[in-house]
Amino acid sequence: MDKVIFLDRDGVINVDLLGDYIKHWDEFRFEEGALDALKKLTEAGYKIIVISNQAGIGDGIFAEDSLWEIHRRMLGELEKNGAQIYAAYYCLHGKESGCKCRKPETGLFEQAARTLKFDREKTFFVGDKATDIEAGIRFGLKTIFVRTGHGKNDENKLAGSVTPDYRFNCLSDALAVLV
Repeated sequence: MDKVIFLDRDGVINVDLLGDYIKHWDEFRFEEGALDALKKLTEAGYKIIVISNQAGIGDGIFAEDSLWEIHRRMLGELEKNGAQIYAAYYCLHGKESGCKCRKPETGLFEQAARTLKFDREKTFFVGDKATDIEAGIRFGLKTIFVRTGHGKNDENKLAGSVTPDYRFNCLSDALAVLV
């Protein structure tokens, strides 16, 4: 079995431009402590998988080429800091597309599961939105909610069947249960 962790990108790994999209590399900033946290997860043997909605592409706000340039440069910065992303799965559909990969749907997780072998009951998904937590629960994962990004606004949406296993202020704090 692979030791896997799923992470949302915007609001977990990098600062989310609330109300806008990261459209260019010069808008990308890592969340405080995220580089070190990702390095520690890499050193702990995790295969880090990014699961991210990028509706700005499907909605015509920015080009797919921009996403891949940002992704490539993010990987480069992570590598310089001793961290590694094993794979990334992005939903490129618009917000109203009704696709099966946009969280809270589980299509991106299903894609990852085709190439990885992991125990869902021992695997975490870290996100900053209620839809992240819902997707993780629907896929049978343990969930960690962080208060970065949309977290401060979405925490009041967490209740009933959309209750995370853990809540932390940021990815770095979540290391307490991950490593």
